[in-house]
Amino acid sequence: MRESLLILLVNTFSCVSFSQETDIIPELITDRPDATESPNTVPKGYIQIETGAFYEADEENALRSETYVYNTTLLRYGILNNLEFRLGWNFEEVRFETNGIEADNVLSGFSPLLAGMKLEVVEETGLIPEIGLLGHLYLPFFAASDYRPETTGVDIRFSFAHTLSNTSGLAYNLGAQWLDDTGEAAYVYSLVYGHSIFEKLGVYAELYGDLPEDNRSNHFWDAGFTYLINPNVQLDATVGSGLSGGQDMLLSIGMSIRIPK
Repeated sequence: MRESLLILLVNTFSCVSFSQETDIIPELITDRPDATESPNTVPKGYIQIETGAFYEADEENALRSETYVYNTTLLRYGILNNLEFRLGWNFEEVRFETNGIEADNVLSGFSPLLAGMKLEVVEETGLIPEIGLLGHLYLPFFAASDYRPETTGVDIRFSFAHTLSNTSGLAYNLGAQWLDDTGEAAYVYSLVYGHSIFEKLGVYAELYGDLPEDNRSNHFWDAGFTYLINPNVQLDATVGSGLSGGQDMLLSIGMSIRIPK
């Protein structure tokens, strides 16, 4: 097994080393706060809860929208040493303004329930990256009426990770998603670089987006940090924006907690 510092940096989520505890406590590797999913799964028998909140604002042609997501919880459970089960559910609210006047219609409620799996496929060897495969269903019958589509959404992506040095790593995702009722595919990508400042503090910068088949592409950036309180608890914070419109500001905070078996 590689040193835990390298594993965490490769995935850019938890940049920290447990040099004295790797034989006792598995490394804490999370799928938040960035958009890039790690290729690593939760250890067998462990439960990991990754939750947070974010604020997103966008304004175009005098129409301003503000999205408040109060709960972005993702529950991960290690079924096998290389396979995990995933459940996710968001509670969010969207408010609108036109020429500075707040509209009466407010969208509010739970998003479709996310249910999926992640599989570790290949370990990193030389120039060959660590590779994972994950996919999700977005189940509409668990969503509030404001967010309920008519069909089940699907996404699938490959996750890759490279060790660059003792203090840095690179990860990226490639995949596709079908999340609305049109049946149109959107190809998704993300690329993130992580660096360790010191033992418990890491920073990252990321580019990500999607390319719909019959619509304009969307491209974004974000950056943030993670701080490990103890081997099973991590805090994070993020700021970001759009590169092609669609998002003027993104602010996010969160926490990841692992419950040992």
